Amino acid sequence: IDVSDLLPYKTTLHAIYPNPFNPTTQISYELADDMNVRVKVFDTLGREVASLVDGFQFSGEYYITWDASSQASGTYFVRMISDNYAVTKKIILIK
Repeated sequence: IDVSDLLPYKTTLHAIYPNPFNPTTQISYELADDMNVRVKVFDTLGREVASLVDGFQFSGEYYITWDASSQASGTYFVRMISDNYAVTKKIILIK
């Protein structure tokens, strides 16, 4: 078995599922290399409401469940930033 076939070939934040959600959703991403990663959730005013990941991680696949039961219904943004990648995805919490 070639181990390189098992590791991700690019850093990616996957589609967040379910979306819309109530009250939990799963955030998954892949890291092609070992790197520093931050995954945070912001409200529509740009205020950080959750810091889900903030530190060094090894190459591979990761899954996070965000429990937003303490948040109000509405639109939120999940932002992932790594050494060479940045992306924001919109999610909707419906209670």
